[in-house]
Amino acid sequence: MFFHAHPDDEALLTAGTMAMLASEGHRVVLVVATAGERGLAEMRPGEALGETRMKELYESAAVLGCARVECLGYGDSGLSPQGGVADERPDNAFIDADSEQAAQALAAILEEENADLLSIYDPAGGYGHPDHVQVHRVGKRAAQIAGTEIVLEATVNRDPLVKLLRMAGRVYRFPPEFDVRTFESAYSSSETITHRVNVRRFARQKRAAMAAHVSQASGGESDRTLAVMLKVPGPVYRLVFGTEWFVRRDLPPGTRLDHPFDRWPK
Repeated sequence: MFFHAHPDDEALLTAGTMAMLASEGHRVVLVVATAGERGLAEMRPGEALGETRMKELYESAAVLGCARVECLGYGDSGLSPQGGVADERPDNAFIDADSEQAAQALAAILEEENADLLSIYDPAGGYGHPDHVQVHRVGKRAAQIAGTEIVLEATVNRDPLVKLLRMAGRVYRFPPEFDVRTFESAYSSSETITHRVNVRRFARQKRAAMAAHVSQASGGESDRTLAVMLKVPGPVYRLVFGTEWFVRRDLPPGTRLDHPFDRWPK
């Protein structure tokens, strides 16, 4: 089971791994906490962003081979201009939810599916989005309740990421609000990562999953992250996005595994 905060998070962080597991015959379940209704998008009159993003999620899930998609139904908490908790948010915002109740709801799905593995986020929620931090808290507790043995924290190896962004900054003018230095403490350092999953064979599905989230490729005053990623040429895409990273906290430092179900030691 893969637990994400909003539609499109699955495409960015875990799509290759999901497609790989589905191809191996595993039942892959995707759960999102919110419909992502506060994301940026250019919508036509009468369109509801939450409904649009859930339709996109189902399209992405179909491409990846998911057997089931669920939304816990919490409100998208949004993000302040400074990158923290937004002052104005819905009454049922995920960040304000009772963590234990949310964990019980997620645990019920884990138990129903008899899930062997749960994927969440690292404690910082990757880049610090409040809903992503809440996914970590809720997911960790849900696994305890359901007795799910394997808990993987989906993340990014920030060491090569920072180097890549610095190099890109020499030829590409990032938006004013984009500060490469914020990534120096985001996601996870190389030494903490336990799983490096090669998903290059599933780059086509991963790219298609990203492309399904059309609403998130537009809106805002600068290039959207998803739109930029989809412009990357195929061979470069497989190289840049061909690895997905996870941290399993119950494994010793220095562990290096290449499949979610690998045991330590091998």
